[in-house]
Amino acid sequence: MTDRRLPSPARRTTWGRYTAALGALIAGALTVAPAMAAEPETTHGFLAFGKTTYRVDDAGQTTWTYPANTRDGYQLPDGTLVLTLSRSKRFPGGAVMEVAPDGTEKLLWKGTQSEVNGAQPTDAGTIVLTEAGEAPRLLEIERDDTVLVEFPLVCQKENHHLQTRMARKLKDGTYLVPHLLDFAVVQYDAEGNVLKRFDTTVPGDEDRSIHTWPFTAIRHGDGRTLVCCTNGNRVIDFDADGNVVWQLTNDDLPGPWLQDPCGGQVLPNGNVVITSYAAGRRNVNAPKLFEVTPEKEVVWTHRDGRKVGIHHFQILTTNGERLPGPPMK
Repeated sequence: MTDRRLPSPARRTTWGRYTAALGALIAGALTVAPAMAAEPETTHGFLAFGKTTYRVDDAGQTTWTYPANTRDGYQLPDGTLVLTLSRSKRFPGGAVMEVAPDGTEKLLWKGTQSEVNGAQPTDAGTIVLTEAGEAPRLLEIERDDTVLVEFPLVCQKENHHLQTRMARKLKDGTYLVPHLLDFAVVQYDAEGNVLKRFDTTVPGDEDRSIHTWPFTAIRHGDGRTLVCCTNGNRVIDFDADGNVVWQLTNDDLPGPWLQDPCGGQVLPNGNVVITSYAAGRRNVNAPKLFEVTPEKEVVWTHRDGRKVGIHHFQILTTNGERLPGPPMK
C-alpha cells in the first residue's frame, strides 16, 4: 500500500524539480529585482539680494554676507560678484560694484539719478544697467565706465521708483526691459527703438486694480519670455508672439506663496525659481524662495525666518553641482 503522505520516486523527482524551480524563481524575485531608490531631495545654494545680501550653501548655511543693501547681483564663474547697490548716503543715486573673490572692491558705476535698477554682466565683459529718474535710461558700459550704448527708456516719468527693474541684454544684441507702471515689458534695439511690447495686464485689470507690474523678464527657450509680476502676484510666460502660454498664481500653490514675486530664474531643467519679496513680513510661514516645474509641482522651498525679503537672487548650485552657463534671471 502506497503511503499517500509521500510521493512515489517518480513523483518525488518531478516534485523536486518543481520546488527547486519555484525556489529559484522566488529567490530571483527577491535578490535580482533592484529596490526602488528614493528620489534625492532637491537642494540649492544661492545668492540673495535685498536689505540683506548673503550667500547660502546647499545645506542652508549662510557662508558670506555683504554690508550693503542690494537690488540685483551676479556671481561670475571665477567667483567675482557684480552687485547693484541701492541708494544710500554713500551712493545717493545707487551704484554698481564689483567685488573680487578676495573682497577687493571696484566701483564700476556711480548712479547719476534717483536709482540704479539692475546691472547685468554680459558675455563680452560689459555691464548693462538702467537708471531711474527724470531721464530714465539704459546704458551698456565697459568696466572702466566708458559708455558704449545709451538711450532713453519709453516709460512714465512721474514715479521714478516704479519706472523699471531688471533690464537684460539678449543674445541678439537687443534689450529686454520691464516697465512697472506701464504694465509692459519692452524690447529695444541698441538705438532705443521699440521692437516689441508684452502687455502684462490680465482680465479684470482694465482699471489697474490688480497691478500686474512686471519686475523681472527672462528670455528662455524658443523665444519665450517669463515675467514675474510683483503686486499682481502672478508669473506669466509669453510665446514669441506675445501670447500667454503659461501662468502661475496662488490658486496653483499650497498657499498664498506669491507675495510680491520680484525675482525669478529659469533653471537648465526648465523649472522656475521665484522669490516673494513680502514673504516673512506678511506671512512668516510662506517660503522666501520656491521652485516649481512646468506642471506647477513644487519641488523645493526655502524659509529662513528673516523678516526682510529677497529682492532678487541667483541660484548657484543644485544638489551640490554648479549650474552651467550664464543664469537666466
